[in-house]
Amino acid sequence: MTAEIINLNKVRKEKARAEKQRLAEENRIRHGRTKEEWKREEAEREREQARHEALRREDPDEDLDPGSVS
Repeated sequence: MTAEIINLNKVRKEKARAEKQRLAEENRIRHGRTKEEWKREEAEREREQARHEALRREDPDEDLDPGSVS
């Protein structure tokens, strides 16, 4: 009649890992965009920024010229 010996430190760490995984899953569902969606939106944002910069009419450094008088 011997009891099974367990390492309490391992049990505690495993419980903490399981809780962390559960919380991560809950957050993925709650805030939920996949990595692919996030990367696609980031690429779209960068394309739009590049398009915006390409359509600029004035040079942004032109306004900073101290020799010109408005």
